Amino acid sequence: MNLGLTDKIAVVGASSKGLGRAIALGLAQEGATVTICARNSDALATTAADIRNQTGIEVLAVPTDVSQPAQVENLINTAITHFGGIDILVNNAGGPRAGRFDDLGAQDYQDAVQLNLMSTINLCRAVVPTMRARGGGRIINLTSVSVKQPVNGLMLSNMARTGVIGFAKTLATELAPDKILVNNVCPGIIFTDRIQQLATVRADEASITFDEALANMTADIPLGRIGDAEEFANLVVFLASERASYITGTTIQVDGGMVKGLL
Repeated sequence: MNLGLTDKIAVVGASSKGLGRAIALGLAQEGATVTICARNSDALATTAADIRNQTGIEVLAVPTDVSQPAQVENLINTAITHFGGIDILVNNAGGPRAGRFDDLGAQDYQDAVQLNLMSTINLCRAVVPTMRARGGGRIINLTSVSVKQPVNGLMLSNMARTGVIGFAKTLATELAPDKILVNNVCPGIIFTDRIQQLATVRADEASITFDEALANMTADIPLGRIGDAEEFANLVVFLASERASYITGTTIQVDGGMVKGLL
């Protein structure tokens, strides 16, 4: 299937590793030029070189902390100046710290909102004008299955990422006349540094081994295994494509069947 992504221009957040890297690579493999960003400039440069070498596609690397509005503005302005516009925005940021209600202070909540909700809002505010000028676009927000089924011990993620869903659903309606489609994709247990971190925390809390913690996390997945980043990225690439032209305002999980809700 030709996804119609050749020469499209994409920006992918938190893309030096993990899900963001897999998405940036997937878009480049389909012919899109890509701007990647992350806080670690060395890791970012390495990823950019890897994607260029694998695909032959131009990749622009812009070190960015997406929780900082001024850096978000610089990221988008740099991409527009370099490529002439933006067609696809993939909002992605690292998750907030794990913890329960009694573990967290007021600043923890503010930091989580700034990292996961406000970064999404600020990036959308920055890209919508160029998408309107280009006649449309795609905005895809990476959240978590916690927006459909809250995860124990992840109070901050459950709270902040659910805010993204409310924002995105409203934005999808408002931007539909501009042919800008807005969707959310929710990773379940995908083997990334974040999952390794959570497994380590749970192993410490339960006084079990890391492998036992991973096995416990896998127990509720009907497919019986942890997913890999490419499997998740495949859906994001499709939603970014011309083949997803009648999909907006949706929230889709990629979780091996873990979420038990009907919607």
